[in-house]
Amino acid sequence: MAAHFGRLRKGATTTAVAAVAVAALSASQAPGVTTDDLGRQSAGSAQPSGDANTGGEGGGATGDSPYYTDLPPLKSPNPSPSASPTTGTTVSVGDGEAGIPATVLDAYKKAEAELRASKPGCNLPWQLLAAIGKVESGQARGGRVDASGTTYSPILGPKLDGNGFALIADTDNGAYDGDPAYDRAVGPMQFIPSTWEWAGRDGNSDGKKDPNNVYDAALAAGHYLCRFDRDLSVQSQMNAAILNYNNSTEYLNTVLSWLEYYRKGTHEVPDGTGTLPSHSSNSDPASPNPSTPATPSTPSTPSTPSTPKPGGGGSTSPTPKPPAPTSPAPSPTPPTPTQTVDHLEDADTGKLTATAGSAFGAKVAVRAESKASKGVAKVRVRFTIIGDTDATFTGGESVATVVTGSAGTATAPALVAGEKTGDFTVRATVVGRVLGGLDYTATVTPRQADTLTRTGDTPLTCVPGGEFADQVELKATYKGAVAGKVAATATLIKSADDPTENDKGPYFKDADGKTIRTLTDLTTDADGVLKLPKLYADDATGTFLLRVNTTGGAVLTVELKVAAAAS
Repeated sequence: MAAHFGRLRKGATTTAVAAVAVAALSASQAPGVTTDDLGRQSAGSAQPSGDANTGGEGGGATGDSPYYTDLPPLKSPNPSPSASPTTGTTVSVGDGEAGIPATVLDAYKKAEAELRASKPGCNLPWQLLAAIGKVESGQARGGRVDASGTTYSPILGPKLDGNGFALIADTDNGAYDGDPAYDRAVGPMQFIPSTWEWAGRDGNSDGKKDPNNVYDAALAAGHYLCRFDRDLSVQSQMNAAILNYNNSTEYLNTVLSWLEYYRKGTHEVPDGTGTLPSHSSNSDPASPNPSTPATPSTPSTPSTPSTPKPGGGGSTSPTPKPPAPTSPAPSPTPPTPTQTVDHLEDADTGKLTATAGSAFGAKVAVRAESKASKGVAKVRVRFTIIGDTDATFTGGESVATVVTGSAGTATAPALVAGEKTGDFTVRATVVGRVLGGLDYTATVTPRQADTLTRTGDTPLTCVPGGEFADQVELKATYKGAVAGKVAATATLIKSADDPTENDKGPYFKDADGKTIRTLTDLTTDADGVLKLPKLYADDATGTFLLRVNTTGGAVLTVELKVAAAAS
C-alpha cells in the first residue's frame, strides 16, 4: 500500500486509530503513557511546549509536520488485527513490525554509539531513533535506501504554507526540499530545512550532510534530542526531547509506544522489505483524505408539481427556481506574527567579552519589529555562533532558538567561552523570513595571572658543570584566586636591567639534549602551579637570573647561584 502523509490539524486526535489497540497496549505501554475512557492516550504531565528558555521552537525539528499514527502490534501469542472504523484497514499488525531494514537499523545503532562517545550523559537509546523513524517515515519507506543509506527518492512532507499546516516560508531556496516558496520536512527523520542547516550531521563520513541519507539523519536526530544536556534515561527529559522534535502530545504517545515495543525485541530485515504504515495524523472520520478531496455532490431539486389552469386542463409552467445563494467570499487570512516582522533591532546587548573557560557577563538580545517599529511577539529568533571558536551557548550548543516575548524581545542563552582565544560572531536571524540579521562580535581573552610566587624558599645553587638539585616551581594567582591554564614563558636573562637572553650560565635542555635558555608554550596546571624542567650549569660562576612572565602581567625573577664547591 502506498504510504501517504495526511494533513495535520491543530488539536487533531488519533482516537479512531488508538481506540482499537489501547486495551492491549495498556499492559505494555511506554512509561508515562496513560489512557482515558475513550481510548485516547495522554502523557501525564508532559505537555507540548515551546519554552523559550530551553530553546523550544514550537515547530521543533519537523515544523510539526504530519506523522504516521499506526500503533505497535498487540503483544499476544496470536495477535488479531483490528479494523479501523475509518478506513476498514487494520491498525495493529503482526510481528513483521518488529523487523527494521538492515541499513536503517545500522544507522540507528551507529548514531547511538557516536552519541555514547560524544555525549555520554545523554543516554540515547537507538530504539528511540527507531521509534521516531517509524513515526516520521515508516523507517525510510520500509528501507528503500541504497548501500550508502541514501533514499532512492527524496522523502518530502507537504508544503508548510499555513493551509492546514504551520506556515514556514522558504529558508533554503529549495536546496533541500526543492520548493522555493515554502519549506517542507525532508528525509527519513523529516527535518525542516532551517533546522537541518545547523543540526545536520555527516553520519556516514562521506563529507556531506544529506537529510535524505539515513546515517546523516539519524545522527542529526540523536544530537537534536540530546541538546541542553538532557539525560534521556530520565522520563521527563525524554518526553521534553520528543515534544521538542514534534510539538504534539499524540506524537509523544505514539513515539513512546513504539519505543517500548522496540525495546522488547526487534530483528533485521532486508532493505526495502519493511512494513509501511498506513495511517497518518489526520485519521479523522470528519476529515477527507487531502490527496483525494471529497467534492460534495449538488443536491437534486425536487420538481415543482404542476398547477392546473383555472377552468380546466393542462398545467402551468413550473415556477422558476430562485437563484442559488452565493457563498460569501472567504475572509483573507491574517498574517502571522513572523510575516509582520520587518527587521531586527539590538535590545541593549552588553559588551561580549570573557576570559577563556568562563561565562560571558552579557547576553545577546534583539527585538523583532514591524515597519512601524513596534515589537512583534511570538516570533522565533535563531542565534548562531559563527567562526573559529569553541565557545558555545549554555548546554554546549552552537545554535539556540528563542521565541520573542510580549515586547518582541528575544534573549539568547548565556555564552560560555572555550579555550580558543580571539573574536567570533553571534548572528541573530528571524526563522521563516529572509531578512537581514544582526551580527555581534564576541571576544575570548587568554586566561591571566597577576601574581607569581615560588612554592618553596630553598636557595637554588649548583657547581660549575653540574645540575641544580631543585626544580623551580611557581604558583600563579589572579585577584587572589588560583590562575589555572595560564600561558607563561621562562628566560634566563643577562641582568635585572637587561631582559635579553643570557649566553652563559645556567640553561635548560630541549628534547635532543641541546642547550636552550628560553622556554615558551608553558602553562600552569589546574591548580595554578608551574614546574619548570631541570636546570644545568656550564663553567661560568656567579649569580644569574631566571625571569618568568605570564599572560596578564605577572612577573617573577628568581636568583640562581653557581659556585665551586667549598674545599
